[in-house]
Amino acid sequence: GQAALQQALLSLDKMIEGGIYDQLGGGFSRYSTDTEWLTPHFEKMLYDNALLVSVLSEAYQLTKEERYKKVINETMQFVSRELLHPEIGFYSALDADSEGVEGKFYVWDMEEVNKIMGNDAALFCEYYSITRKGNWSDGAPWEEEKNILRVKEELKDFASKKNIASDILKELLESGKKRLLEQRSKRIRPLLDDKIILGWNALMNSACCKAFSATGIIEYKQLAIDNMNFLLQNLCTINSNEFYHTCKNSVRKYPAFLDDYAFLIQALINLQEITADTKWLIKAKAITEFVMENFREAETSFFYYTPFGQQDVIVRKKEVYDGAVPSGNSVMAYNLYQLSILFDDKDWKKRCFDIVSPLGEAITRYPSSFGNWACLLLEIVSGTNEIALVGNG
Repeated sequence: GQAALQQALLSLDKMIEGGIYDQLGGGFSRYSTDTEWLTPHFEKMLYDNALLVSVLSEAYQLTKEERYKKVINETMQFVSRELLHPEIGFYSALDADSEGVEGKFYVWDMEEVNKIMGNDAALFCEYYSITRKGNWSDGAPWEEEKNILRVKEELKDFASKKNIASDILKELLESGKKRLLEQRSKRIRPLLDDKIILGWNALMNSACCKAFSATGIIEYKQLAIDNMNFLLQNLCTINSNEFYHTCKNSVRKYPAFLDDYAFLIQALINLQEITADTKWLIKAKAITEFVMENFREAETSFFYYTPFGQQDVIVRKKEVYDGAVPSGNSVMAYNLYQLSILFDDKDWKKRCFDIVSPLGEAITRYPSSFGNWACLLLEIVSGTNEIALVGNG
């Protein structure tokens, strides 16, 4: 267990220190184009940041390492600042490029930083690997080399090497980041994809719940409640358990897919955990019943990606692999497992086992394609800790 934890934390640490993490503004880019997490594809997606906040929350709960809390807060601030609809829905993504150049909004040349930072520039530049030569070029030969901010050394080690107190260094870096961020906000911004997608919002809703559980910051809990109210009001059809996939400028489109429902049910379960309000659980159960009726393949217990009776779908497909986001089937299986315990429903537990059992061998043989399935299988095998509260009578 300890070795697995260290491996997971190592990956998180390297991402946090790399260019894939926006050192100034918080939030993660979509992926890195090298093996060091240095050069990102500068697009920022809602679902990546949601899943990473969830993982960082667990890392913080397990280790109480301050750096994870800091990155949770910075990423939550990024989402609230740049991806939040006035009525508390979450937008989908920010483009990679601005003014037709990828990454232009995010990178710096040393001169610029020196001008903004004055006397503190040398320390700041060294800590964030900013050099005259730069570490990134967009390929245009006449362009001077630019810098993507990254961290190569832990703050306390860097401080002791430079013979400066950690808190003084921390203060210098924070004030420098603030100044650079202010300057950056005057640049032409990358375009915003302002669609509100049900499933991605639900993933972010779960992330708010987990961030609140880990940090106790009350705003995150309120954000989850407000966002859930927005989704239940704005994305449902006349049948309050049936939903649309997306909405933009109050126009709702497309019947929701399995992923949308699976992530929504999961978010409702998470929301009940942090609010102790059973109305969210009752809603989760009602939506699950709708999914069981409209998405289930009778002979296998697996779920189709599209609902029964949708006319414009030629072939109904089943998605099983966990990819950039967990698969709808693995999340539904997990939902059934949790709800079967919460509502003491033996039938739903059996349904969950019917879905997981045929995949047992695939999960253990190819865990990287079945990450979420593996977590569920592990919990089924090792059991779930239940706490019973008993009173008089």
